Amino acid sequence: MLIEMLKVILLGIVEGITEWLPISSTGHMILVDEFIKLNVPKDFMEMFLVVIQLGAILAVCVIYFHKLNPFSPKKSAKEKRETVDIWGKVIVGCLPAAVIGLAFNDKIDALFYNAPTVAFTLILYGILFIIVENYNKHREPQVGELSDLTYKIAVIIGCFQVLALIPGTSRSGATIIGAMILGTSRFVAAEYSFFLSIPVMFGASFLKLVKFFVKGNVLTGPQIVYTILGMAIAFGVSVYSIQFLMGYVRRHDFKFFGYYRIILGVVVLAYFGITA
Repeated sequence: MLIEMLKVILLGIVEGITEWLPISSTGHMILVDEFIKLNVPKDFMEMFLVVIQLGAILAVCVIYFHKLNPFSPKKSAKEKRETVDIWGKVIVGCLPAAVIGLAFNDKIDALFYNAPTVAFTLILYGILFIIVENYNKHREPQVGELSDLTYKIAVIIGCFQVLALIPGTSRSGATIIGAMILGTSRFVAAEYSFFLSIPVMFGASFLKLVKFFVKGNVLTGPQIVYTILGMAIAFGVSVYSIQFLMGYVRRHDFKFFGYYRIILGVVVLAYFGITA
């Protein structure tokens, strides 16, 4: 069991880092899973990889608790209205992914959850990051604060989030690219991406749990430990990942992540091509 717990810790670390950086948690997870396999049933593993995201989401809730809390006694009436407005933009931004995801998520996974697709999307969005950054190099962002984000832009960014249903795209990567194309600053793009993740990932985890138990599965003692441990590790690592990214985008662009994605995509393609 100790060896399995060490594997869970590693998976939690990978989740905590890659969920927030625009480098695709799926792309990394399929590589990690290739070399480090938990000794658990397939149904549990599929559920586990989604549910440990709850730990990552809790990190966003903790870091941004004051900013996202419309009932804070420390806020003025105007600030509370602005907070409610933020939640309104998050909700409308989540609608496209919620509608498409509920209808087609299983079919999309069945068709596209494979190494070639993940490699292709890693490379494609890596190139897009570089192109968008070059395009924006001499442009001033039209949206410099989250309060400047309109509901129209929020919905369109939400449509970009739908692209993340294809494995390897990266939910944060798709939303950040979409937001930057629409004229937001890197900081606003990243922050809004974090907030969009809250209802999306809570919903995805809930649905995965429901499907797991509907199939008649029951969590064993060790599986409960694995799940809680994975969530805890993902939470702790996510706190540092989020703080790192927000500090990074204040001083740098996203080209580094673009190059990293391209290299990882080539590695995934080469490795699974050789082992096929």
